[in-house]
Amino acid sequence: MLIGGDGWAAELSEAEAFGLRDGLRDLIDQHRQLIDQLMAEEAIELELEREGWWICLDGDRQGWSLRVMLSPEPGQRAIEGSWTREAAAGFSAALSQLHGQP
Repeated sequence: MLIGGDGWAAELSEAEAFGLRDGLRDLIDQHRQLIDQLMAEEAIELELEREGWWICLDGDRQGWSLRVMLSPEPGQRAIEGSWTREAAAGFSAALSQLHGQP
């Protein structure tokens, strides 16, 4: 699976793509659970580390931006990327349509 953002792109293995999908889904669920507790001007940063991924949602009640980093296994490449608030929601919606199990 090919993913990318402003000025970067990377190809993920099936297992990496599923790991990113599942981790991002869990962070989005956490954000949804906390959204009613945030004041209008309050910001929140949620982070998750799992299966080599570090995933961070940074936002407020209205939305969030996304940063990711894949720490490599020995002999593999690392990936680091980000999406703006405007692009993050579309990326996460597309990634959530990925089906199957790693």
